[in-house]
Amino acid sequence: MTPPLVAVAHGSRDPRSAATVAELLEVVRALRPGLDVRLSFLDLSAPRLVDVLTAVAAEGHRRVVVVPLLLGRAYHARVDVPGAVAEATARGARLEVLVSDVLGPDPRLESAALRRLAMAGAEAGEQDLGVVLAGAGSSHPPANAAVAAVARRWEEGSGWAGVTAAFAAATDPDVPAAIDRLRARGARRIAVGSWFLAPGLLPDRVRARALEADPDVLLADPLGPDPEVAEVVLQRYAAARVPAQNRSA
Repeated sequence: MTPPLVAVAHGSRDPRSAATVAELLEVVRALRPGLDVRLSFLDLSAPRLVDVLTAVAAEGHRRVVVVPLLLGRAYHARVDVPGAVAEATARGARLEVLVSDVLGPDPRLESAALRRLAMAGAEAGEQDLGVVLAGAGSSHPPANAAVAAVARRWEEGSGWAGVTAAFAAATDPDVPAAIDRLRARGARRIAVGSWFLAPGLLPDRVRARALEADPDVLLADPLGPDPEVAEVVLQRYAAARVPAQNRSA
């Protein structure tokens, strides 16, 4: 029996977040008709991951793949997801739970983010354009470094005045500081790219701070229900189903 794919997002009090994630999973289903794809959340939205795993086990499934809809390996990936799996087991769910890697980093995510930037009006090769890549921010330095690495890759050969990472919380620089850095490098126009999957509190914070710093800033939407993001979800699912010792190098 093909194991269900249980996608787990962070969750948000903002209803736009859950709606966007649900739209993404509709794209996943369209790419893989017949696959049992289910939505869950770690917190703040329903259904919670532990409840979905318990329901899957009650239906008679004995194996499931959990795909964290997270762009980096910060606290939620390292602590919250394993904790929810352990809680489901403690409730008596007789289920082999395979947890995939998070979505990022992946070139397809970068491609989707660049498309969102282009849709906001950022043109490739625009020499006076400075680009901020805004992510959530984490107390886990490698997660922040991964966003900064994306910004460095974008800067190479982009033709822009510069690209720098910024964060909504937990670490520096924030968006206004990043904009100041880009202006010091000669940027006359500013665009803010989104390293967020869906709308919510932190993307709104980024948007507000960017507009305070520059009312004419170009603002990209979160990645959302993009086909390449959906492809990454399916690739993570497929990779998790194959035991590590059987994977080709």
